[in-house]
Amino acid sequence: MKKIKERKSPKGSKIEKDFHRRQEDHEDLLTDPSHHRIPGPPPKGPSKQTLGSRIHEARQMRGLTLQDLSSRTGISLETLEKVEANKMIPPLGELIKLGKALEMKMGYFISPGVEKPMTVVHSDKRPVVSRHGKKKSEQYGYFYESLAPEKADRFMEPFLITMVPSEVKELASHDGQEFIFVLEGEMRAQVGDQVEILKAGDAVYYDSSHPHLVKCHGDTPTKILAVLYTGSK
Repeated sequence: MKKIKERKSPKGSKIEKDFHRRQEDHEDLLTDPSHHRIPGPPPKGPSKQTLGSRIHEARQMRGLTLQDLSSRTGISLETLEKVEANKMIPPLGELIKLGKALEMKMGYFISPGVEKPMTVVHSDKRPVVSRHGKKKSEQYGYFYESLAPEKADRFMEPFLITMVPSEVKELASHDGQEFIFVLEGEMRAQVGDQVEILKAGDAVYYDSSHPHLVKCHGDTPTKILAVLYTGSK
């Protein structure tokens, strides 16, 4: 397979400026737990509302140790410790594995939501989540915004994802299926040995139980709409 050379995206593009603006607005998304809170009135229940706190509480409710959780998910003990301490945000695939291991929907960790027949998220109120802090977010390839954080017991997880050029090559697999629609830029999608380059207006649907990787293609950022179904009922 011909190796695709990926270069650092030039500064100045509209998406790149938006990416840096959001990163600056939200400062370090990992070390400042307040940025993981959901807009509006605080939800009922425990006062701790960070992603790491929800995972910690769910693990304790199941009577599991960190080592137990590591064995069930294949996620390293060191990574789990950082996640529960709110020092690291796991990628979406690992959140799905954590949800399965803890017998909860992965969406609960992003936001438990409330029981309503319909919820609306306005464009200026989307909670932004990054895999790493401001200095490392580009290195790991993307940050994502939940499009349904206030809907409880949801079967689908829709996200607006901005991907920037990166050297990430590792394929991942987890339960469920994924649908992706490319809004801006180009995306490289790989499922098993099949590789496709998608442009704005293109879409892909695949079983995420197969090893897969989607990433920015070329030297400019890519924006996609992604809908994940984890297989949880």
